[in-house]
Amino acid sequence: MSLLFSPYTLNSPRGPLELPNRIVIAPMCQYSATNGEATDWHLMHWGNLLNGGAALMIIEATGVTPEARITPACLGLWDDRTEAALKDKLTRARALAPATPVFIQLAHAGRKASSATPWDGGQLLPADKGGWETMAPSAIPQLEGERLPHELSKSELKELVDAFVIAAKRADRIGLDGIELHGAHGYLLHQFLSPIANQRNDEYGGSFENRIRFPLELFAAVRAAYQGVLGIRISASDWVEGGWTPQETAEFAKQLKPLGCDFVHISSGGVSPNQKIALGPNYQVPFAKMVKEHSGLPTMTVGLITDPHQAEAILEAGDADLIALARAFLFKPRWGWEAAAALGGTVTGNERYWRCLPREAQTVFGPVKVGQR
Repeated sequence: MSLLFSPYTLNSPRGPLELPNRIVIAPMCQYSATNGEATDWHLMHWGNLLNGGAALMIIEATGVTPEARITPACLGLWDDRTEAALKDKLTRARALAPATPVFIQLAHAGRKASSATPWDGGQLLPADKGGWETMAPSAIPQLEGERLPHELSKSELKELVDAFVIAAKRADRIGLDGIELHGAHGYLLHQFLSPIANQRNDEYGGSFENRIRFPLELFAAVRAAYQGVLGIRISASDWVEGGWTPQETAEFAKQLKPLGCDFVHISSGGVSPNQKIALGPNYQVPFAKMVKEHSGLPTMTVGLITDPHQAEAILEAGDADLIALARAFLFKPRWGWEAAAALGGTVTGNERYWRCLPREAQTVFGPVKVGQR
């Protein structure tokens, strides 16, 4: 039996969440919200992905305050208006697809906020172009020459914790099945972890124990308020000498475990323009393996995994528990179906599509037999 198409269980205080396979659609920013509100683009996008055969979909980085967004076009979940829009679009998308668990990635962009969309250059926006003051652990910009971010005070850190907790409660009301906190890709929680971005001289900066303090406090607060599946995405390496390391990632994950962390999602990079990433197939898998072995937490791996046999081999080696894909699903929205055909697995498909399969893939939908009039 294919491991990629074997079931997997994520446990939480609320109880087990059963996944029919090991395929996860990773968060992908769409930069298509209006004042933080989900739009028809999200309805189309989510409906499409939910019909792709994955066991789990994670909604893109979603700002817990207006200032937490990467761009003015990013999704948000900070008030009744953004909550209602997200609930409406997600409910309609789920009604058009097989039942599939959906998580949301709650995020704060920190010093990388107030940016233009990628197709508009991605640079920091001035106030007269829709930008706002950014914030960070230390008054150090992402890029040389950018305006300095505001260094967060301890009282402001408490306010940010409260914002994440409120957003988690909103996510619960919407009916989402889990939450992933965004601690990767150079955004605020990653900025606290990395000595490149965090040069504070109080109890939240300096040593490893101090740099992980705020992310641990924030995680514990969300866990206390939210009983569903809760995990975190972590950049395992800054890919810069003197930056955050895979060994620190593994120890950080180990310390998250007793706080009630249900999974870790391992990525890398994003905190420095000086990063030198060794790109290639499976380039982040060794990080996931290290974190899994050290922490014992259920682990997702991601990054240039495009082929079903490649995903199967990662699971066979025991390097990760779940395989996350992002751009592969944009390029091939039915990637899960293709993987099932290649590996002898089965998926649940919308009955409107049952007749589309080529003859050699007729077993993808299991026992379903569809006639033709």
